[in-house]
Amino acid sequence: MAENRTVGRVFGCIGILIIAAAFGICSGTQWISPVKLAADISADGLSPDERIVLYIRLPRVLAAALAGAALAVSGAVIQSVLGNPLAAPNIIGVNAGAGLFTVLCMALFPTAVKMLPAAAFLGALFAVMTVYGIAKKTGASRMTIVLTGIGVSSLLNAFIDTVTTVFPDSLSGISSFKAGSFAGVTVGKLFPAWIFIVVGIGAALMLSHDLDVLALGENTAASLGMNVGAVRFGCLAAAAVLAGAAVSFSGLIGFVGLVVPHISRKIAGSSENTAVLPVCTVLGAAFLIICDTLARTLFSPYELPPGLVVSYIGVPFFLWLLIRKKGASHNA
Repeated sequence: MAENRTVGRVFGCIGILIIAAAFGICSGTQWISPVKLAADISADGLSPDERIVLYIRLPRVLAAALAGAALAVSGAVIQSVLGNPLAAPNIIGVNAGAGLFTVLCMALFPTAVKMLPAAAFLGALFAVMTVYGIAKKTGASRMTIVLTGIGVSSLLNAFIDTVTTVFPDSLSGISSFKAGSFAGVTVGKLFPAWIFIVVGIGAALMLSHDLDVLALGENTAASLGMNVGAVRFGCLAAAAVLAGAAVSFSGLIGFVGLVVPHISRKIAGSSENTAVLPVCTVLGAAFLIICDTLARTLFSPYELPPGLVVSYIGVPFFLWLLIRKKGASHNA
C-alpha cells in the first residue's frame, strides 16, 4: 500500500515536471505558442521558432532537469549519510570542491572539455571526504559538521578565485560559472555529464535501502551484516558523482540539494530514502527548470543567472531550518 502511494506521488511529480518543461520551452523574451510550434513542426524546414526551441530553450530545459535531479539526490544522500538535515552539496563544500577541480581543468587543459565531469567528481569526492573525515576524527556534532563544511567551502572558493586571477584568459566566463548559469549550454556540452548523472542516480536508488538501514545507527547496521564503511563510502561517492557532474556544466548552483530533499520528504510522507529519492529525482528536475524559467523571464529582456534565483529561495529556507532547529532544541 505504501509503495502504491509512493508511486502515485512520483507520477504526480512527473506531471509537475512535464508542465514545468513545457513552460520552460515556450517562455523567454518572446512566448512561443505550443499550437504554433506544433504547426511549424508539420511544415517543411525549420522555422525561426523551431530553431529557438531546438538550439536554445530545449538544451537549457534538459540541462536544468539533469542538474536539478543530480543536486537534489546528492543532497538527500549527504543528509542521510551525515544524519544532518542542514547538510547540502553547496553548504558542506561539495560544490566548491567540484568547482575548484573543474576550474583547474579548464585552466590547465582548456581543450579537454570531456574531462570536466571526471575532474568535478574528483573535486566533489575530495571535499565530501574531507568534511566527513574531520567530523569522524573529532566526533563532531551535527552543527559542527555544517560549520566545518562552510569553512572548507570558503577555503575552496578562495582557491577558485586564486586560479581565476592566475589564468584570466582561460577562464573568461568564470563569473557565470560561479553564479550558476545555463547560458550557452548545448546538448553536446551535456555529454558525458548526463551519463555520470544517470549512473549516479541509479546507484543512489540501489543504495536507498542501505541508507535507511544506516540511519538506524552504525552498531545496528553492522549487527545486520552491513559493511558500514563500504556502504557509507559508496553513498558519498554517488553523491560526489552527482554534484560533480552537475557543476561541470551548470556552475556553482547551490541550495537545490537543501530545499528539494525537505520538500520531497513532505510529499513522500516518509523519511525513508526508498520513498524520498525517487520523488527527489523528479522534483529536483522540475524545481530547477522553474528557477531557470523565472531567471529568463522575470526581467526580460535581461536575464538573471538561475543560481541567483535558487539562492533567493534557498537562503531564507536555510535560515528557517536553523531557527526551527534552535527552537526545537530549546523546547527539548
